[in-house]
Amino acid sequence: MIRPATEKDIPEILEIYAPYVENTTVSFEYDVPCRRSFTQRFYDITARFPWLVWEENGKILGYAYASPPYSRAAYAWCAEPSIYLRREARGQGIGKKLYTALEKLLELQGYQVLYTLVTSENKASLAFHESRGYHIRVRFPDCAYKFGKSLGVTWMEKRLKAVEYPIDFPTPWSEIVKNEQNILDILDSLSLS
Repeated sequence: MIRPATEKDIPEILEIYAPYVENTTVSFEYDVPCRRSFTQRFYDITARFPWLVWEENGKILGYAYASPPYSRAAYAWCAEPSIYLRREARGQGIGKKLYTALEKLLELQGYQVLYTLVTSENKASLAFHESRGYHIRVRFPDCAYKFGKSLGVTWMEKRLKAVEYPIDFPTPWSEIVKNEQNILDILDSLSLS
């Protein structure tokens, strides 16, 4: 059920993402990206980070990926996970399983610290992340504006392992997915696929 996303998944991924942009404050984007720009975003992200989908009966029900929270080299061991589910997929444990797989892959790559920014009014996401071991580090009140209202953001952190002085940079996702069987074996070992 969980597998690495491919370019052919982008139309369905955009279909899942669009309502978050158009109808919620979960995403701070105002406009749904066009397919071309979203495809570029996909390739920019998957050069370094995993992008997973949950598929059932040929339909993608959700996806999760990570991206860089900061651009400077000293932050190379940090990642920012994100997850989006279809409305009908919520409450079935899909999000937990996708996040577990994503975090495990990030840890195997060599990432040590995860950061997530959650719209402060998104109580469900705050509770989800707290249940997964994320801790609130900072609250930024009234730092964004969408749908005619000011919005706060909560910055949360999770440590995948004790922060040590790393020897090597994390292994780029583009290198890991060269061996597709390796990814399937990892997902199978998590008993999530």
